Amino acid sequence: MPKIEWRSILAFLTAGIIVSTGSPLRTPSIGDAVTTASSRIATDLTSDGPHLGFDTFAYPGDDAMRAWLTADKPYRWVGYYLPAPCHQDSSWEGKRPTLAKMGWGMAVIYVGQQTWGRTPGQKVAVTRYITRRVRQVKTRNGRRVVRYATRKVPVKVMVVPRASRGSSCSTQLVSAARGTADANDAIAKTAAEGFANGTSIFLDLERMDYVPKAMRDYYLAWTARVLEDGRFRPAYYAHSFNANLVYGDVKQVLVAAGVPADPPFWIASARGFATDKDPTEVGHSFAQVWQGLLDVVETHNGVRLAIDVNVAQLPSPSEDYSTPGE
Repeated sequence: MPKIEWRSILAFLTAGIIVSTGSPLRTPSIGDAVTTASSRIATDLTSDGPHLGFDTFAYPGDDAMRAWLTADKPYRWVGYYLPAPCHQDSSWEGKRPTLAKMGWGMAVIYVGQQTWGRTPGQKVAVTRYITRRVRQVKTRNGRRVVRYATRKVPVKVMVVPRASRGSSCSTQLVSAARGTADANDAIAKTAAEGFANGTSIFLDLERMDYVPKAMRDYYLAWTARVLEDGRFRPAYYAHSFNANLVYGDVKQVLVAAGVPADPPFWIASARGFATDKDPTEVGHSFAQVWQGLLDVVETHNGVRLAIDVNVAQLPSPSEDYSTPGE
């Protein structure tokens, strides 16, 4: 949040009182002014939503971000992708101060492990070739001749697949242990980017037709580790189809840790989306962000970008509004 000059606020409040009453009144104390201003600021931040934002895979460039901020369509926040297991692009690195100075709000995104429609650890049938001694029978001059030859023949075997050597993103890496490791990675990268304590990190969980136990173990361990570290807040990007399950799971972890507030949820669903709707209209009362348009192309101030379109309750979805900014 921008730095607030309290002397300016005090002068503004005093001038307003004089104008509205026609006579000077007792000058409020700085403490009174701070209390009043803080209350008004908190109200302003939450009352004029929804706030329009977008996310896109790679950083569009400083000039593009300036152009879009001053466009007629009021995009005011952007998804900020950390380098992550399933998002190897690093073009957003180091851009937080630049975006903050421009006036952009931000939603910090960490794309963790995914299931990609498979079940971690589940055996699959594969074709393997083995060498066998094959009996061959031929007829020569009316006589049967038996010979043996060595051949490679295909056979079906059941195996537990493994992640490719050197891979950081694989269904086979989904586990509680990896959830803890990825949480440590997300924490370190969020801190390295200079985000303030209290920043929400949205763990990206793509749509799943079925959520296997290994995935539930993964995001529960990720949640527990972020809470244990204490610097940042766990948050979640999930498809509407999976949102209730994920919410119910992580809510239990937060309650056990003494955190009564709902975790921030960014819900993806195209059904019924409009940019003037509140995020909760996606159908989940705990939704703070709603992503409703995917892979659309827009041009503003001459800059063309492929984006996903979102609405949020707050102008900077990852920012901690519970305490005044410094």
